[in-house]
Amino acid sequence: MGILTFIDILLLYRWTEGIEAERVLPDRFSNGDDNDVLWRVANQYPYTIKLEIIDELPIQFQNRDARHRCHLPSDQSQSIRYTLRPTERGQYFFGALNIFAASPLGLVQRRYRFAAEGKMIAVYPSFLQMRQYELLAATNRLQEYGIKRIRRIGQSMEFEQIREYVSGDDYRNVNWKASARHNDIMVNQYEDEKAQPIVNVIDKGRVMRMPFEQLSLLDYAINATLVIANIALKKATKRACSPFRTK
Repeated sequence: MGILTFIDILLLYRWTEGIEAERVLPDRFSNGDDNDVLWRVANQYPYTIKLEIIDELPIQFQNRDARHRCHLPSDQSQSIRYTLRPTERGQYFFGALNIFAASPLGLVQRRYRFAAEGKMIAVYPSFLQMRQYELLAATNRLQEYGIKRIRRIGQSMEFEQIREYVSGDDYRNVNWKASARHNDIMVNQYEDEKAQPIVNVIDKGRVMRMPFEQLSLLDYAINATLVIANIALKKATKRACSPFRTK
């Protein structure tokens, strides 16, 4: 048994860099959404290696089970993808990426440690949700998510153009001067006013700290405000005001 253990140690430590690995992270995380994390592992040994990968996740996740076991043939690489869902805004610090390698004998494991200096990822309000609703608004598919237009009483007086009368037009919009010049009935056409300020008000009271599916009501409100403000800007609204905060 001692001889086999010695041979196993030689098999693992004969090569200085038998395993190469890296953790690929996005520039930032989206709060309340699934964010992709990627491991890339390469085997430089001349034989198949049994691997156990353990990632040191930020303390906010309270998760110590970010591990993966696999067999990696010689001179082969593998990409392993998983997701993380943050529920708090702020700074998240990743620790090292630990890989335990074992030869076909399986008596000894060699530990490799990558990204030992760690990395900080900032978690922002849900920009993924913002982009999703932006695309839906651009393609007029918001009704699929239960968002419908509300019929407004009255009519805007923002002038757009003068055009020929068609059946169904309001006779009160007839432009008599233009009709006399063209020898035909012409009407004024109006459009919705777009130069309206939008004010988002967020309540920061005690009730807003209550969690729902691990995300606080305040964060839900912030994510919704981000979506509304972004769509307003994309729809050529004159200006979107910053949120007012109440205690």
